[in-house]
Amino acid sequence: MPDRQKAATPEDLTRLFVERSNAKDADGVASLYEEDAVIAYPPGGMTAGRDAIRQLWSQVLASAPRFEPEEPLPTLLLGDIALTATIAKDGAGARAQVARRQADGSWLRVLDRPEFLPVEIPAARPST
Repeated sequence: MPDRQKAATPEDLTRLFVERSNAKDADGVASLYEEDAVIAYPPGGMTAGRDAIRQLWSQVLASAPRFEPEEPLPTLLLGDIALTATIAKDGAGARAQVARRQADGSWLRVLDRPEFLPVEIPAARPST
């Protein structure tokens, strides 16, 4: 496997994902995930494990999609766990990922929900 840049911050994961996807580098995309990571994709399904994620992205990238950088929302950080999110430019709603700091200080995705539409939550009713 080539020596690839590691994510120094949780936000780096999104930038590296876009760069590697646009280069059609499924191995590079998969390397952004922990070995037992889970991604909620394809829509309505789940893909678990880095090998399965690599296979999934090989199939997706074969159709030559183009990914655009998205501005990250503020990251929530608790020790070695981070929640990152962006508003999707492609109309998919939002994207959210949970990342974990690795022993070498780099970050990898553990959970990934690449698209979901916001759900309107009804206002709370006053209790009587």
